[in-house]
Amino acid sequence: MRHEPLPTCYPTIETTRAPMCVAGAEAGLAWPHPLGKTLVSERVTDRRGVDMVDMTEHGPWRRAASLVVAVVLAFVGAAVVGADAAADDARWVVTLGDSAISGEAGRWAGNTNHSSSKVDTGADAYFDNATNTAETTPGCHRSKYAEAFIGAGVNSLNLACSGARTYTRTGGDFKPGLDWYDGGAGRRSQVVELQSFASSNDVDAVVVLIGANNFGFADIVTRCVTNWLTSPSWWKNYCSDDSDIRNRFTSSAVDARTNEVAGAIANVAQAMTNAGYQSDDYTIIVQTYWSPVPRGDQFRYSQSGWSRQSIGGCGVWNRDANWANDTAVVKMNQALTEGVARSGVTNHVVLDMSRSLDGHRLCEQGVGLLEETGVSNYHQAGAADAAEWVSQIRTVTTIFGPYQLQESLHANYWGQLAMRNCLRQAYNGGAVQGGTCTSTGGVNGLGEPNMALG
Repeated sequence: MRHEPLPTCYPTIETTRAPMCVAGAEAGLAWPHPLGKTLVSERVTDRRGVDMVDMTEHGPWRRAASLVVAVVLAFVGAAVVGADAAADDARWVVTLGDSAISGEAGRWAGNTNHSSSKVDTGADAYFDNATNTAETTPGCHRSKYAEAFIGAGVNSLNLACSGARTYTRTGGDFKPGLDWYDGGAGRRSQVVELQSFASSNDVDAVVVLIGANNFGFADIVTRCVTNWLTSPSWWKNYCSDDSDIRNRFTSSAVDARTNEVAGAIANVAQAMTNAGYQSDDYTIIVQTYWSPVPRGDQFRYSQSGWSRQSIGGCGVWNRDANWANDTAVVKMNQALTEGVARSGVTNHVVLDMSRSLDGHRLCEQGVGLLEETGVSNYHQAGAADAAEWVSQIRTVTTIFGPYQLQESLHANYWGQLAMRNCLRQAYNGGAVQGGTCTSTGGVNGLGEPNMALG
């Protein structure tokens, strides 16, 4: 049974310090974080009436096992509600985090250098307002195909935002974090939005994937591609040995990022407590980031010449691709798994997505562009098995509409449907479970790639 909401409390991850609590109008204030950040939060308008979820009846506040999922990638937004109607006893799954879970690149079902219409799911792919005409938070790219929408009688709310870090950023495009920032309607952190939503809805699970942007994911990708483009094969300039890139992954740097993730997960748990939940009312699912590119010896295109970028859109040196798999993704995921341990949150499981896109990564052998595999468009039978599940890297000098730079190197339509399948298995009808998710080939009756959770 969910309890009445408590005064709003802002926790520290230091066990010797009690949470700071306020009530009423004071609950919207920003508080200093023990790690030196300012706690912040956001709320986004939900959207109802999407024909994506089959509603079923449940007893009041029924929770077989609730789940709050914490998720980690790279890579690193948004609110979409999948429900035929609002119901007091409906179960909900809420996703929080960055572009790796918001649905960035979900517009594109594979890659092609021919007409974009062959892989385009529609210009409204990221629209999540009530009228399906715009984004509620511009640039969050909360895709209609994001993993949040598991269906099977469960409603979903996607509060994640492309570009999000653990803390809210208000300069330029608003990027809600997992802090306590509250700038009013439309400018609240994901945690503040979660608390508000959970106060009046039955949230079984919260999925969290965050931290890649704290490491500087976009800057790392830019550097690696730039170094490939501007150095010859006989004098390779690797991004992985640049001092400013290496310094992002030192022991002290990873420890700092781990503390930031720990604070974010603690904020999620506190938001649920403030909304009247006890720890056994829900589960936090901490999700890890996936590898977007294969190891160097598994690329379809040679690192010599220009085809790796001009055709494949994957211009990185083999050594840097190995480093991305062996160090960057590993350390980002370490910040997630160790972060939840440091947070003190016990009602959690880990959903390991690190290998979920293997076999379908950008420029990986065995899959290809539409024109390389003989597939005419993404609707054709077998398209999912033949396609890459990660969007091509596009540069400022080669980008053209309707593609967007921020979509580069993110899981596309197929990748997101694959992870949706994984999340549904992890939710497990409310008996939430962790595990490692991998591709098994083919698609299910929902058109999602078949995946195994082991």
